Amino acid sequence: MRITDGYQNMFRIPELKQKLLFTAFILIIYRFGSHVPVPGVDTSALAGFFEAQRGTLLGLYDMFAGGNLSKATVFALGIMPYISASIILQLMQAVVPALEKLAKEGEEGRAKITQYTRYLTVLLATVQASGISIALETFAGPNGEPVVPEGGIFFKFITVVTLVAGTLFVMWLGEQITERGIGNGISLIITIGIIASYPGDVIRTFQQLGLGEMNYFQLIFLMVFMVAVIAAIIVMTQGQRRIPVQYAKKMVGRRMYGGAATHIPLKVNTAGVIPIIFAQSIIMFPGTLAQMFPGSGGLQWIASIFTPGAPIYILVYSTIIIFFAYFYTAVVLNPVDLADNMKKYGGFIPGIRPGKRTAEFIDRVLTRVTLPGAVFLAIVAVIPDILIRQFNVPFYFGGTGLLIVVGVALDTLQQIESHLLMRNYDGFMKHGKLRGRR
Repeated sequence: MRITDGYQNMFRIPELKQKLLFTAFILIIYRFGSHVPVPGVDTSALAGFFEAQRGTLLGLYDMFAGGNLSKATVFALGIMPYISASIILQLMQAVVPALEKLAKEGEEGRAKITQYTRYLTVLLATVQASGISIALETFAGPNGEPVVPEGGIFFKFITVVTLVAGTLFVMWLGEQITERGIGNGISLIITIGIIASYPGDVIRTFQQLGLGEMNYFQLIFLMVFMVAVIAAIIVMTQGQRRIPVQYAKKMVGRRMYGGAATHIPLKVNTAGVIPIIFAQSIIMFPGTLAQMFPGSGGLQWIASIFTPGAPIYILVYSTIIIFFAYFYTAVVLNPVDLADNMKKYGGFIPGIRPGKRTAEFIDRVLTRVTLPGAVFLAIVAVIPDILIRQFNVPFYFGGTGLLIVVGVALDTLQQIESHLLMRNYDGFMKHGKLRGRR
């Protein structure tokens, strides 16, 4: 069976077709909102200001907001306050016993944590919106024209209310996709914002080709390189080390239970894109400060050392990514908890004593498995800076954006595949004749 047949099968299942159309409808609504500006902002002057913000924290935030911050739309904050709140609460679960207990209470505990996440989202969105409303009045376009011609307390109030409401609406849209559509709604909203910049990248590439700044050989090499990088990301995203687990047999009454064999899948890249996000926030901080205080010679010197693509920048950036890959993996995956749960239900790793020995074995395997994933994350993160600095590539290929797009695409396709298989249809990677009943 061809892969194209798998895509045709998606629309032969009424329930899956409805989910797909609903997801597309919600994403279209999100993109429409991305063109509604906040009242009182000169968007052309703001666009000129953000041209100089590439490689800073503002530029990073704008990428996650789908370009809405540079346009000062009602979705300027995007979904970032919600993501920040989720990460904060996830990290706090490792240090706050009450939250850790909630996380282990099943569906009810997770619902409570979700409620706390929403409250924290409102708080973070209010703080960030207040900061943006104040900052917009200080921004100026490339010719010195003010981004906000007429500021004041009324502008700040309207901006804060608009941006907080926009964030809550985007959060609601994401939850609707997760509940009634296909895929993870929050991730899809971030992805669609990143993909929205791709047409502009293609146009700039062909403009360079027409001006002679890039030849056809370079273009072909770049396309082959991009395909190879995407394929490598797919392999690393799907890669995992499976630790075999055996469950002991036990008699309950007259029936025999247990004896099943399964495995613990330890992903090569357990931390996902989080290490790159943390590392980018740190490595971009000197450049952001240098732009905020142009008169400081010390800050300008530090910013020059940490210029994207420079050797010191690449070395420090890669080291921070590898550190956070191990740190975040240790936060989200606790070998002691895994070993205790296995022992509780009568599970054991063949040849390894249950309890402490099992935890030490899992920790040792996890440490080894995480290393190639962390190094690969560092390579993917520095690829865009090298391409732009050394090869004059007119767009940002790699890094956080590419990892998010590929990861979300794989996750969404897997969910679609599960729907197809449940209805006795072959999935995307199956071969043979269609088995579904019409």
